Amino acid sequence: MTRLRDTYLFTPFLVALFVCAGTAQAAKISGTISTTMSLTEDSDLVDDVTCTVTGAPCISIDAPQVTLRLNGFTMTGQGDPQTACSGGSTPNEFGILVSTQTGITIRGPGIVQQFRNQGIVLNGSTSGTVTGVTMSTNCFSGVIVIGGSLNVLESNISIRNGNGSNPCGGI
Repeated sequence: MTRLRDTYLFTPFLVALFVCAGTAQAAKISGTISTTMSLTEDSDLVDDVTCTVTGAPCISIDAPQVTLRLNGFTMTGQGDPQTACSGGSTPNEFGILVSTQTGITIRGPGIVQQFRNQGIVLNGSTSGTVTGVTMSTNCFSGVIVIGGSLNVLESNISIRNGNGSNPCGGI
């Protein structure tokens, strides 16, 4: 009888444990990022971010249905503040990379600036949304969509992107 009673008392505890384990807290992002940060859960910028990653993305969204909220903060790469790349770019040095994911959201307000390649890349992704983001002084486009489908870009601002030999600049 005691064993049966203990099982009934223990079962709600197990259920609560599994429910809580499945609920991930959002990552809080701030400061310097020196190696690519891989996001697999909803995340928030909680202060400005300086990216010192060379030849790779600053942030890579690596799971479906992830939301990155910029919350009015700025992500700054290593590009020249005036020209972003002084006529040349650094391969794969993106601000935010989303590759072959479904249903991601990058939500502003916020700024993605001075990356020595693209500011934001949606590569082969489906049903993604980039909204309310300002992309400025990136070596190539502020945001680029490569393949994929049903992506929505709305209420974004793209200024001073591109360079003299590749003035692609916008969205």
